[in-house]
Order: sequence, then structure tokens, then C-alpha cells
Amino acid sequence: MSVRRQTGIIKGSFRISFLFFCILILGCKNHYLLKGAGDTYFKFRITPDIRGYRIFNNRVVAAGSPQTWDTSKHYNKMLMSSAYSYYMKKHKTAAYLIIKDDSICYEKYFSHYSDTSHTNSWSMAKSIVSLLTGIAIGEGKIKSVHEKVSDLIPSYNKGLDTLLTIQGLLTMSSGIRFGESYGNPWGYPAKALYGDNLLWVTLKKHCVDKPETIFSYQSGNTVLLTDILTIATGETVSEYASDKLWKPIGAKEPAFWSLDHKGGIEKGFCNFYSNARDFARIGKLILDSGKCDGKQIVPKEYILDATKGHTEWYYGYQLWINWVGKHKVIYAWGFSGQYIFVIPDENMIVVRLGEKSCDADLLNYVGMAILMYGK
Repeated sequence: MSVRRQTGIIKGSFRISFLFFCILILGCKNHYLLKGAGDTYFKFRITPDIRGYRIFNNRVVAAGSPQTWDTSKHYNKMLMSSAYSYYMKKHKTAAYLIIKDDSICYEKYFSHYSDTSHTNSWSMAKSIVSLLTGIAIGEGKIKSVHEKVSDLIPSYNKGLDTLLTIQGLLTMSSGIRFGESYGNPWGYPAKALYGDNLLWVTLKKHCVDKPETIFSYQSGNTVLLTDILTIATGETVSEYASDKLWKPIGAKEPAFWSLDHKGGIEKGFCNFYSNARDFARIGKLILDSGKCDGKQIVPKEYILDATKGHTEWYYGYQLWINWVGKHKVIYAWGFSGQYIFVIPDENMIVVRLGEKSCDADLLNYVGMAILMYGK
């Protein structure tokens, strides 16, 4: 059989499979799968593209007067070892940034990425939602982390739901079983990411376990926080983020936050699109205990609580806590290896953005920065 004929058969089989898949989706009313498959499997990959904000409806998180990062006298003078350089390339790094003592020490972009490229935060957005929650508490729009969810979302006023607090959502210990399997096209994450009615999918879920007893990392907790922020502030999360966070910290570029549909609610658990330098502003805010240019943006007490382990997994308020050697590391962590690392004892912030991750990321990206520019 000729190569041309084999190719034709493969293409024909693929078209038939695609048609059958579309009929199945439309027949079962799972329209979100068509967008999901179009962004992954039908582009011959199993994960979404970190540049894929164009396939979603987005809301702009406007920037204000930008602050400029100082450049260290040691800027890019330290050489990365060949082993670390190989690790970077192997895992398709897009950006790697080291900031120490408020100055950029090292900055490298790979492939077609640059310091203004908008790439997906993935779950780093959860940490942004946490900071916004802290701001809303500081303004009195949310009473405290101990406020009952039912005070703001009345449908959570029965059974175990009545025990659920803001803190239960922040610490991923709500007792709600949303499910977090990204390999399941029928599961909650796929419906949340690609569906067009995020709240409908989320508010159907209720507490099965007693809140604040079991840690279970699930994006639905952050979706509920996103809804609570919208209700409490009377603004969209993007508007609130722009006025209370993005502008005050001096972000240079506007960000984009994907919505479940045009004019809808932000996908608060993911899909915040920005660049390495502006993501680093989030790290600096955490490093400086919620303060920027002498102004307290997030209450200091909230940051202290947010950056200590509340669970056996050393998870804070939508932030991870771990150690590399003697160094405590607080970090926002997103799918495919999106990271904002804060290393307090080194007065250092490290941002890594890219397309692949592995279990050794924390050790490598933080270890590399400390080796190059640590004390």
C-alpha cells in the first residue's frame, strides 16, 4: 500500500472519529467537550496551551502606573550550569526570573516568549483569589476567614454546609467532593474549564465530609471563593483585582482573566494571563507582608496566616509552603510548572513559567536561584 493511500486512510478515519465524537457531544449536551478536545487532543497534545487565552472570553484586569524593577549590578552575570540549563529546556521553560533585594538578578526567556508574553497562570490564580479575599476582609466586605459561606451563598444553609467557612475553602478542606481529575473529560475540572456555566456546575456540590477535617486540593473551592468575592464586593473579580491589587502593586501590563461565557464569571481557579515580571509583583507583595510602597494592600495578619501550613500538606490560604534545605519557600503553583516562589530568608522571588513540570521542580528552580545569587 502506498504512503499516500495510508495517509488518506488515517485522515479519513480521524474525520469519521471526529464526526462521531461531535455527534456524541451534541447528543449528550456536553458541548464543553468540543472546545476542550479542540484545544487538546485534536491538536495532538493532552494538555492545553499556556498561551490559549484567545479560545476563551476574557475580562481585562487593567494596569495603572507601572513600577519599574531595578536591575542588579550582577544582572545575568552568573552562568547557569549545563545541568540546570538542560533541565530548563527539557521542561520547555518559557521564562525564568530571579529577583533579590528588589532587583532583577537573572532573566531568561526561551523560544518565542518575552517579558511581555501573556501566559496562563493556571492554578497560581488561586493565590491571587486568596489575596483578594484578604483585601475584602481588610475592607470589611467579608467579616473574617471564619465567616460562614451560607451568609453569602444561601444555598449552603443545610446539613454539613452550615459548618463551612471561608477558611475551609481557603485551606482546601471544605468537605465538598468536586473531583480534581484532569484526565477525566466528564469530570468537574473539564466542565469548569471549558463549560459555559461555572456556577451551575459548582453550586450543585455540597459538603459530604465535615469541613476543615480533610485536606483535598480541588478547584471548586476557589470557584466558591470567586463567587463570594463577587457577591461581597459588588464588582466582577477582574474589576476588584484591578483596583485593589493589580494597579496598587504597580503591574506594567494589563492581565486577562478567562470567563465561563461572555459577560460571565471569572474562572478564578485558573486562566489568569500575565508575564513573569508582573507575576513577580505578586511575590513581592507576599514577601513584604502585604505592603507595597509603604501602603498595606493586604492585611499583614492575613498574610501571616496565609503563609503558614494549616494542613498536613503544609498548605496555607491557597498557597503552598515547603523547604529547600534550610530555606522556607512560599509559593503559588500552577499546572505545567507555573511558579511564583518567595524565599524570605534570601529576600528573593523566583518566577518560572513553562509548558512542562516534574516532581523535582521546587528543588531545581529554587536551588538554582540560591546557588547563583544566594548568600
